[in-house]
Amino acid sequence: MHVLARESSKYNEITIYEAGQLDGKLGKYRCMQFSDDAVQGAMDLNDPKRVVLEYPRAMIHLMEHNHSTFEHVFVIGHGIGAIAGHYSDKRFTVAEIDEKVVELSRIWFHYRQNNIAVGDGRQLLMHEEPRLYDYIIVDAFTKKGSPLHLTTLEFYAIAKEKLRPQGSILINLMGRIKNDRRINAIHTTLGETFAFTKVFALPAEEMSDIRNIIIMGNDKSIDFQPRAMAGFTEIQLDAGHIIRDRVSSLSCMNE
Repeated sequence: MHVLARESSKYNEITIYEAGQLDGKLGKYRCMQFSDDAVQGAMDLNDPKRVVLEYPRAMIHLMEHNHSTFEHVFVIGHGIGAIAGHYSDKRFTVAEIDEKVVELSRIWFHYRQNNIAVGDGRQLLMHEEPRLYDYIIVDAFTKKGSPLHLTTLEFYAIAKEKLRPQGSILINLMGRIKNDRRINAIHTTLGETFAFTKVFALPAEEMSDIRNIIIMGNDKSIDFQPRAMAGFTEIQLDAGHIIRDRVSSLSCMNE
């Protein structure tokens, strides 16, 4: 691994590095990584337009398969801009709380689109017009994990208000597929707002291993083609508790 940059911000400790392999696959990769050692974005330097990581590839399939004519997407969490950068012909609004992430994505990953607003994603989404978006993507991480105020019943109600009738929410998470109180709670809370939900996860050696999990919510049935899901498979989660806003979690939105 060859480190190109290390930066610290109020929200993250960020490393940009190049490596000759990624997840066991040989090549030439440039990666953005936060302090939890999770890769937040990766570029194939031999094919920069290729979407490298499995979770954005799976999300792209779910978006295209369930609403092939979608036009307008709101993204919370920029990373290197893999999904927004993939669609030069669509209208994306990207919310990123960490200005340093935006800066590094432009320097090292050549993100050139002028569609990023720096600020808290929930607050920015609240000011959008109702029924404007076909998809809302939540892909937000800090060194403390997924921000609590982006996982509550009240947040999902805001998201639903901003979605068109056929619109969907897609959430990228890291967690366990069994006995993970937080993951179960997020899924159960989302199910209180949307009539249909599906959960997908990458395989791992042990049931207790932390892995990428995608949750999708919609008010119509959700469809997918297993071969196009980049290794993600549908899973069932146990019931969890309902996550509600707390004064302490909402105050952090203004910090």
